[in-house]
Parts: sequence; structure tokens; C-alpha cells
Amino acid sequence: MNVDERIQAYLDTVEEWLHGLYHGMIEHPSFEKIEKEAEDTADVFMFACFADAFGIPSPVSYYTAELLPYLTDEFVQWERRMWDRQSYIERKGQQYHF
Repeated sequence: MNVDERIQAYLDTVEEWLHGLYHGMIEHPSFEKIEKEAEDTADVFMFACFADAFGIPSPVSYYTAELLPYLTDEFVQWERRMWDRQSYIERKGQQYHF
């Protein structure tokens, strides 16, 4: 292994290490927050459409019943998530480390 190859191997290792450090400190936490916020937005939409699934009467449930065939897979996952979640405030508090 000559000097050029050793220098290139060292630079590749440093670049990989710095990318991992940047991803771990900056990229990953922001991706995680964006994913949680998108999930919360989707949960709010599903709740607005299907509030009657939790016993809350909603005047729009008559019209949103037409969406049920398109949202069946998401509805089952959403309903399970809503029953497992202890509170919306707790979820938002986890984002801000309360």
C-alpha cells in the first residue's frame, strides 16, 4: 500500500466518521421530530373523520364514511395507536422532553 492509498483510506475513514457524527447529532433527531409531527397530523385527520369510533358524535361522520374503504388499513393502525396512547399532551411533552 503506497502513501496515496493510505491517505485516501484515512480520508475515507474520516469522512465516514464525520458523516455518522453529523447524522447522529443533527439529521436523525430532526427526521424523528418531522415523522412524529406528520403522524400527529395524520392522527388528527383520522380523528376528525372517524370520531364516532370513540363514541364522540360527529356531524361529518356521515360524509366521511365514504372514505373508509380507502383508509381501512390506516384506520386499524390508527385506532390501535389511539387506544394505546395515554394522552395527546403526554405525546407532545415527549417531543419537548417534559
